[in-house]
Amino acid sequence: DIARRCDLELTQQLQFPVYRVPEGESLEAVLERDVRRGLDERLNEARTLGWDVAREREYEERARSELAIITSMGFAGYFLIVADFINWAKNQGIPVGPGRGSAAGSLVAWALRITDLDPIAHGLLFERFLNPERRSMPDIDVDFCFVRRDDVIRYVREKYGADRVAQIITFGTLKGKQAIKDVGRVLDFTFAETDRIAKLYPAPRQGKDFPLEQALEMEPRLRELRDAGEREGRLFDLALRLEGLLRHASKHAAGIVISNRPLADDVPLWVDKDGAVVTQYTFTDVEAIGLIKFDFLGLKTLTLVDGIVRRIRDGRGVELRVDRLPLDDARTYQLLAEADTIGVFQLESGGIRRLLTQLRPSGFADLVAILALYRPGPLDAKLEDGSTMVDAFIRRKHGREPIRYLHAALEPILRDTYGVIVYQEQVMQIAQALAGYSLGDADNLRRAMGKKKKEEMAVERRRFLAGVRAQGAADEKLAGEIFDQMETFAAYGFNKSHSAAYAVITYQTAYLKAHYPTEFMAGLLSLEAGDTDNTYKNLAECRDRDIAILPPDVNESREDFTTAGETIRFGLGAVKGVGSKAIETMIAARADGPFTSLHDFCLRVRSQLVNRRVVESLVKCGAFDSLERSRVRLLASLDEVLRWAAARADERSTQQIGLFAQAAGGDAPPPLASAPAWRPEEELRAEREAIGFFITGHPLDQYAQDLRKFTNATTATLRTRGAELPAGDGERYGRPDPRPRVRLGGVIHTLKLRNSKKGDRYATFVLEDKEGTVEVIAWPEAYRRHEAVIQSGAPVVVAGALDVSDDRCQVIADEIAPLATARAQAIRQVHVRVTLAALGRDGLEALRSIFAAHPGPCDAFLHLEQSEHENETILALPSTLRVAATEQMINAVEQVLGAGVTSFR
Repeated sequence: DIARRCDLELTQQLQFPVYRVPEGESLEAVLERDVRRGLDERLNEARTLGWDVAREREYEERARSELAIITSMGFAGYFLIVADFINWAKNQGIPVGPGRGSAAGSLVAWALRITDLDPIAHGLLFERFLNPERRSMPDIDVDFCFVRRDDVIRYVREKYGADRVAQIITFGTLKGKQAIKDVGRVLDFTFAETDRIAKLYPAPRQGKDFPLEQALEMEPRLRELRDAGEREGRLFDLALRLEGLLRHASKHAAGIVISNRPLADDVPLWVDKDGAVVTQYTFTDVEAIGLIKFDFLGLKTLTLVDGIVRRIRDGRGVELRVDRLPLDDARTYQLLAEADTIGVFQLESGGIRRLLTQLRPSGFADLVAILALYRPGPLDAKLEDGSTMVDAFIRRKHGREPIRYLHAALEPILRDTYGVIVYQEQVMQIAQALAGYSLGDADNLRRAMGKKKKEEMAVERRRFLAGVRAQGAADEKLAGEIFDQMETFAAYGFNKSHSAAYAVITYQTAYLKAHYPTEFMAGLLSLEAGDTDNTYKNLAECRDRDIAILPPDVNESREDFTTAGETIRFGLGAVKGVGSKAIETMIAARADGPFTSLHDFCLRVRSQLVNRRVVESLVKCGAFDSLERSRVRLLASLDEVLRWAAARADERSTQQIGLFAQAAGGDAPPPLASAPAWRPEEELRAEREAIGFFITGHPLDQYAQDLRKFTNATTATLRTRGAELPAGDGERYGRPDPRPRVRLGGVIHTLKLRNSKKGDRYATFVLEDKEGTVEVIAWPEAYRRHEAVIQSGAPVVVAGALDVSDDRCQVIADEIAPLATARAQAIRQVHVRVTLAALGRDGLEALRSIFAAHPGPCDAFLHLEQSEHENETILALPSTLRVAATEQMINAVEQVLGAGVTSFR
């Protein structure tokens, strides 16, 4: 009965928000005036440089054409609304991206400062954005600074009414791997059983998961498990049926809807746990009922660039405008050609860095092309000669293959891409140039080619050939060849407008890294401080670039990472247990002058937020080193100093000082306690406890040369190069184990001891080297053999099988040895290099005594130099002086002859 009484008619009439214009003026008139004024401002700089009047006419005609299409389609208000919130954001100092998607092809958008990329200069097409031949809503997606995106949403709510603005719901679906885990839990599979199956699931490709059906085709071991028995078969059958079902609801990452009336009149609403009002219709349903959707995306790279520019201004006094950088900077392209792109937008993955070294971009057009080419289609799809689009592009750029144009009219269209059709816009331009298509009709052709529907393509082919014939541009055979080429490449062509807009951000980050590497890395470390893996990677990048990393300092540090000359100082926000409010308290206290001692700090920073635990962490990480170098003395004195500071504070608050206490000097600060000095490894361990990383050194520093010799991987290369490592020859689950074999050095922490089902003890721990961490499992047999080494706390070498999946990277350990022992076992020769003057008779006798006291299997060689690096003579020492390459021996030699005189082979 209720269903019968319901009467809903979807009119699909667009409900534009009300954009208020001055009385007596229309939306269209205001838009045209704003575009004229904006275009004049954009071109004013060019006029001062001798702007060609004919060229200016091209811009005016393009603006007139676009305005006519926009107003005829009724979208003037839409453009004014978007321009309003974007320009409000810019006026508030909120970073906004230069453009996103096909909107970058609009000159009107450029004139209104919605986008910051000249579409005419970069060959971008308006009709790819808004096609007059196919009525659909324009879609202008906007990137805002990740941190301040919510400020823009608040502005829109205040302007149009909180009851008329909401974010849009999205539903998470059950992926194949998660379906296996969920079904396994219901069917009483153990965690180990479902985890074993899930680990066989193929890793995502460029962030996209494979459906379960496809995963079964790709991985034979998954099929074997499915067919292993009735229980396993049921697991997979149910997982296949559940895959794709809705699993949870959340806010869409970008979608905002703005209406001209209360949203509750048109759509059910939901308030999420953060208090945000969200539509219960997804974005497709929101659009279907006529509501207008806007995409506000938070882009962290904009936050990064803003922070770098601020550091450059504060540290160097340079006001840098990233929107006015020259796009032909040689140092930037050198950095790109060398794939020195850690932290550079869109260019961080191992695959695209390899592409950079092959392609070696030399201009902005190459950079736009790289972003368009690095996708599954161009990388994988085979051409007639068996190569890919990317292969052809690289060969032609470097002159290893001639650039052929099937028709002279194609050269101006395909020149920047060396005759390869890379962009959808090129398909449109070819259809216009050869077959007389309007750009609107050409966009329809482009869409048809992307869909690959045979019947539709047959119709388009006949139309194209007829158009070429009518134009007299080419004979039918050549026209057919051109159409075939368009069809081949268009299936994988990319939106040039989007690629060009994002290439601007890529170029900006590359430029900043090339010219201001210290500020760049400080900004990157601050932005990614909450991501341990990225912080390891960024610290390693700083070491590679010889950028010194200083520990936090109570007098110098702010919350984020800061620069001091060509060094970077850790921010106080990185110290464990130190929150933003505690940092504000410290910075406010030092505004009255720098702290002079631990006593002074504890006396002046009186707050429940800066308690004993906070001060202890600051001492451990080195934040007081500039006041007192002995961290162990500060820790030993901490409780006494805090009691003294509390007593002084109480006296000041009551303005009373005891007569006898005054006479006895009772308010004098207590002296620092005596304490035995920490060994270097103890100091480093305390640093890591306080901040999560080693700062002033690393336990592996002294093993750097040796690690290169007897390891074959670092934690950073396990995911990117794991497949290149040699396969093992052992067995797993009763069959050959093809997993790569790795040997890597590091220090053990987060050790956990567990019991197997049989009651056998095994261990899991995190192995850390200078580039990151990896989880290691030592199953019962390996743990029994290496328990003492695991528990020792000394640097180790772990050898075992690498087990990589999309969400986990583990090493299953077979062998674990102390790094010092591994060094001794790997080294065959010890070399001592010294000048004759430094050696002398005493040094020679001392060296003989040290070698005699540390006998071992290594041959010893003495490199004698007349002066440093000149006239070297190499002496092989007698077999009676063969030596053990132990840490004790090396320390003894270098204590007598100087640091760095020993080397090994």
